[in-house]
Amino acid sequence: MKSVDVIIPTCYPGKEFGRLLELLIKQSYPIDHILVMNTEEQGWNPDWEKKYPKLCVYHVKKSEFDHGGTRREAAFISKADIMVFMTQDALPANKELIKNLIRPIEEEKMVGAAYARQLPKKDCRFLERYTRSFNYPEKSSVKWEKDTGTYGIKTYFCSNVCAAYDKNIYTETGGFVEHAIFNEDMIYAGTMAKKGYGIAYAADACVYHSHNYSCIQQLHRNFDLGVSQAEHPEIFASVPSEGEGFRLVKKSLGYLVKTGHFWLVPQLVGQSGFKYVGYFLGKRYKKLPKGLVNACTMNKAYWVNKVK
Repeated sequence: MKSVDVIIPTCYPGKEFGRLLELLIKQSYPIDHILVMNTEEQGWNPDWEKKYPKLCVYHVKKSEFDHGGTRREAAFISKADIMVFMTQDALPANKELIKNLIRPIEEEKMVGAAYARQLPKKDCRFLERYTRSFNYPEKSSVKWEKDTGTYGIKTYFCSNVCAAYDKNIYTETGGFVEHAIFNEDMIYAGTMAKKGYGIAYAADACVYHSHNYSCIQQLHRNFDLGVSQAEHPEIFASVPSEGEGFRLVKKSLGYLVKTGHFWLVPQLVGQSGFKYVGYFLGKRYKKLPKGLVNACTMNKAYWVNKVK
């Protein structure tokens, strides 16, 4: 049996995080440690450490947090065979999450990563529920570099909302980038795929995770996505995102019409427009004035650290 550490970056975690810890401890596949990289110590509940002996907490300042660097630091701390990265707002759907998630890595020598299926939470809006099913289908799969001609950018898809990584392969291929505004999971997955390793989607490993983003929030998020791709042309230049984005819009429109939710079409058009504008600007961030970049980004601290 391989050793497994779960790694979770947190920022002012609340009751939902307490529920996550409870569900992780009850997993059928035993977890060695739960490593928490917590931003701002004053927002942490020390009672969790008393209640869960497997919990190891490391506090970082908000100015020091980085999507890539902080996870990279946690990976260095972990000595486990397999590292499972999660976010504080993802909840395991059952006790088999860890077992089902790491199975592709255990059974396939050349699979270096596996990511979980994200199910909508109870408060998830209708349109976002369809997006979940589009991005996280019922059927498992493994994608390799040779599949870029078929799946395009989807070949490199991976999500640290809940994803497992083989530690040896992670170390061999360089791990997460030191500095990332966002998308550190896909940057690493793309790097790994280009070195001959596979990325598994474990549809039977499920977490509840969804957001009801506003149009402006969609713009901010997709701006940062565009920035991340612009900063790593070695991964994304040959697999642009636009085609996959338009395919989602087309499929979503068809679904709304099929189910009779015509009144949601304006919402789809609006959100899609804001997503595209954010992504378009993010890809061209080097040509934009600093004030516009600061207005568009979701991660303002990244730009402060980038200047330093």
